[in-house]
Amino acid sequence: MTMVDAHQHYWRPDRGDYGWLAQAPASLRRNFLPDDLRAQRLAAGVYYSVLVQAAPSEHETRYLFELARTDPSVLGVVGWVDMAADDACSRIENLMRDGAGLLRGIRPMAQDIADPQWLARPVLDRAFDCLQAHCLTFDALVTTTQLPALHQRLRRQRSLRAVLDHAAKPPIVDGDHAQWFSWIDELAQLPELHCKLSGLLTLLDAGTSETVIEPYVERLFESFGAGRLLWGSDWPVLTTHADYDHWLRLALSLTTQFAPGRQAEVFSANAIRFYGLDVAPALSCAPETQP
Repeated sequence: MTMVDAHQHYWRPDRGDYGWLAQAPASLRRNFLPDDLRAQRLAAGVYYSVLVQAAPSEHETRYLFELARTDPSVLGVVGWVDMAADDACSRIENLMRDGAGLLRGIRPMAQDIADPQWLARPVLDRAFDCLQAHCLTFDALVTTTQLPALHQRLRRQRSLRAVLDHAAKPPIVDGDHAQWFSWIDELAQLPELHCKLSGLLTLLDAGTSETVIEPYVERLFESFGAGRLLWGSDWPVLTTHADYDHWLRLALSLTTQFAPGRQAEVFSANAIRFYGLDVAPALSCAPETQP
């Protein structure tokens, strides 16, 4: 099985546009670049990935293009654009041009926007129409309170290929669990919506058993099915709670538990299909011994 990591990041804080890092754990406030991940990823048997934005700037998206061109493991980039801008579509098209095929989707950092109804605002219609017209994907970085607005948006844009990042960050430690379960069931009725099996360990408090994520993972498989779940590492955010191989092996085990025989979809095929990744040239550069 040729595994694809559907969600990972690189960043260099001295670039100056990662404002959220000021409140992040100190261990994350340093460079995380291809050389820092390569050995861990290859040891785990993951040869390809999708690189996701971590700063609300088009400059960072172009920086990710630069990194991707030097790192053959990166098959695509999910970037950022000001989706409320009057010229949002022109901005998206410029990123497509500059990415020369690397841009696979857009991710606004909606979880950091105070208005829980932001995603449903009509001012965003232009940008979402543009994504849909250009067959680009939408990564929904949201929390439970934003799921009603996301639902409104996706019902308006029914052909948009969208994916929930980190399963919409369920309130595993505390919060309204019933609300998350209900919205996951509702959103899963939209056939174009996918979900990433990622970012769950970093929601746990120190000392909390990893077994507490099992009911949430089980619900994801029940609601979306193995055909619409994509595994992602969320590295390097993952490093605050586990190493790369640990989360991969845990996710593989959970997939075997809740969807036996479907690992190839969750850890490879779904990401390739959803993001429209071209794996053929990449495979020619892969190590000869693949898992």
